[in-house]
Amino acid sequence: MSTQPTPDDQGDVLAFLDQLARQAAADDTPHRIDTHANVIFMVGDLAYKLKRAVWFPFLDYSTLEKRRHACQQEIACNKANAPQIYRRVVALVQEDNGGLALGPEDTPPAAAVDWLVEMNRFDGNRQLDRIASEAPLPAPLCDKLAAMMLEAHDAAPVKLDAGPAFFAELTSYVDQNADAFQAFPDQFPPEQARALNGQARSGLRALKPLILRRALQGNIRFCHGDAHTRNIILLDDQPVLFDAIEFSEAIATTDRLYDLAFLLMDLWEQDQKPAANLIFNRYLDRKTLAEHGAQPGDDEESLAALPFYLMMRACIRAKIAAASADNQESDQARDALRREATTYFNLARSFIGLGPAPERESTRLVGIGGLSGSGKSTLARQIACDTGRAPGARILRTDVERKALLKLKETDKAPQSAYAEDAARTVYARLEGRIRHALQAGQSVIFDAVFAHEAQRREIEALAASAGVEFLGLWLDAPADVLTSRVTQRRGDASDADADVVALQLSQDIGDMTWHRIDASGSAEDCLRQSRDLL
Repeated sequence: MSTQPTPDDQGDVLAFLDQLARQAAADDTPHRIDTHANVIFMVGDLAYKLKRAVWFPFLDYSTLEKRRHACQQEIACNKANAPQIYRRVVALVQEDNGGLALGPEDTPPAAAVDWLVEMNRFDGNRQLDRIASEAPLPAPLCDKLAAMMLEAHDAAPVKLDAGPAFFAELTSYVDQNADAFQAFPDQFPPEQARALNGQARSGLRALKPLILRRALQGNIRFCHGDAHTRNIILLDDQPVLFDAIEFSEAIATTDRLYDLAFLLMDLWEQDQKPAANLIFNRYLDRKTLAEHGAQPGDDEESLAALPFYLMMRACIRAKIAAASADNQESDQARDALRREATTYFNLARSFIGLGPAPERESTRLVGIGGLSGSGKSTLARQIACDTGRAPGARILRTDVERKALLKLKETDKAPQSAYAEDAARTVYARLEGRIRHALQAGQSVIFDAVFAHEAQRREIEALAASAGVEFLGLWLDAPADVLTSRVTQRRGDASDADADVVALQLSQDIGDMTWHRIDASGSAEDCLRQSRDLL
């Protein structure tokens, strides 16, 4: 029969590091951060992370050698994403007088009392969770976050044969969640926990073919593994992903969408739903552009797994908060963690359609048409987070798909030939394929295009009907001078429209307009109010 290991005693090490940090502190500000697996001590411009001598089903730091290996792995796993933070592994040694000291770089393992990760210290107020608690995240930051995640995933080693192992890991996580919820019946109502666990198991079984296919497509990779808002810091106005999972390659070998889901879930819980939706869409847009629009449908098909992935990420937060609550000395800290556990548990249930206010809203297709400068893309971003299930609707734009097909950067100007009738038909056809896959996956879609031809509008309505989903068509109207002014002032967008394009569009007959007409001549907020009445 297997038994849990007996962890090493770290009392002297903790006392030494605590004293070192206190001596370096200029005032009475907090000088250490405690988590369930680590203790971080702030010492001047540096920070030292000590691995706690603990054992969990998913993590083992119980021996000195395991902690040394974990420190080495932490440097290796984070050097690509956060080289400006991580410095080196440092040994703690015992001096001749019996005291402890930081050892030299060439300290042999046999001489070490314990091991530390040495890092450059940063301002904790710049962590994303704290920034998100203060105000809505601005769109430029959301775009940077999407780019950060995509760059990390593109650089991560591909694990083509890891599909079965990843599926087995997910199965074990579901079992671990069930055990954790059962251990805290006062925190997680047993009937609700059983329903959650049952739906998680059946949902995972249904997703198995998709997950195995995702692996063969190169989407299972050795990722960060823990990309939530507390592990993202803004340095020089750029988001930096740190504190990757180093203790288990199996846990970090994951679907890139499951890795992204942690960030999306966290922002959804923090009432940053527009930000979560924008990051979701910008990540997929950037991926489409980087892959030059190849294999349309793979990313949209994968969205069938997103509710399960979001649910699992919320379960992780719920069970860790519940387990951590019992280790708190103050009632205030204990109660805060219990509230956090309840919040994430209810959020997990809502992601898969359980609870009084499920996030699984009915799937719908929204078409937003209008001449260039009418505000289609602005309105799409404003309504996307409230359309369909979390994290809101997938926004698909002809402007983005066109640039991807031409292998252009998003803001590069396309040649005039790209707007010829045949080329436009190709773009619409590819996007209709993406839309069909997304709707089949259960994700609502907003199709942002000019839709100046009556036939195009009829085709998108027919697509919704064939997919068995509700359709809403919005046509944005604005006078010529407003349209011209907007397109001439626009910067940093995929659209190439200018005053000449607007003039050409105004000369065309748009045919019989059966979509809801929205007066878009005023502010974006006014346009949004009119649209929400229809939504």
